[in-house]
Amino acid sequence: MLRIEHFTKSYGKGKPAVSDLNLHVAPGDIFAFIGPNGAGKTTTLRAVAGIHDFEGGDILINGVSIKADPLACKKVMRYIPDNPDLYGYLTGIQYLNFLADIYGLDPAVRAERIQKYGDAFGITHRLNDMVGSFSHGMKQKLALIGALMDEPKLLLLDEPFVGLDPKAAFTLKQHMREMTENGAAIFFSTHVLEVAEKLCNKVAIINHGQLVAQGDMDTVKGDDSLEELFMELVEKE
Repeated sequence: MLRIEHFTKSYGKGKPAVSDLNLHVAPGDIFAFIGPNGAGKTTTLRAVAGIHDFEGGDILINGVSIKADPLACKKVMRYIPDNPDLYGYLTGIQYLNFLADIYGLDPAVRAERIQKYGDAFGITHRLNDMVGSFSHGMKQKLALIGALMDEPKLLLLDEPFVGLDPKAAFTLKQHMREMTENGAAIFFSTHVLEVAEKLCNKVAIINHGQLVAQGDMDTVKGDDSLEELFMELVEKE
């Protein structure tokens, strides 16, 4: 579903933010992308989402290059940044209907899914309120509903659990599992290593723009916890 091939991204004329990165996220994968602050996680996610251009390698989504046909790629994926910047002058339901119009969702389908995910994340009763009045956690939930209601083939998330209350975090994990059981793929960054270890079947660790480990979660971490492995690999650099 997602292939990152020799991806290299630099800012200005300095050292590459990410250098020669190779990853494969297959249908059914919940793939954790972890690393210290500034390691290159957000840069990579934004490049996959088509926000950042890059000078080396390629990124293929469902077999299509994000450089060659970004619109085709964006039709099958959804991306939620670590701090969703939503339209504060719309109500929650107006925002979701705006997205559904872009996605081309049938009115009956959108209504069913907005109800489903609104109830699951506990914000149905707030959807007539202005988005500008929402807390960070409420905006995060609204952004998640907007991405999930289209049932994308690839979901990209940057620190999705930050700002979520425990119930919402539990709900998100349930829906992530449900998506991948139905053949979707999820690629997300997180600093919550305990969640990544329990939730994900694949993991990649990046440090200073370089991949230092990747593969099946159980194989990569071996007998250690993911936290222990992470500290060992990062402290070596």
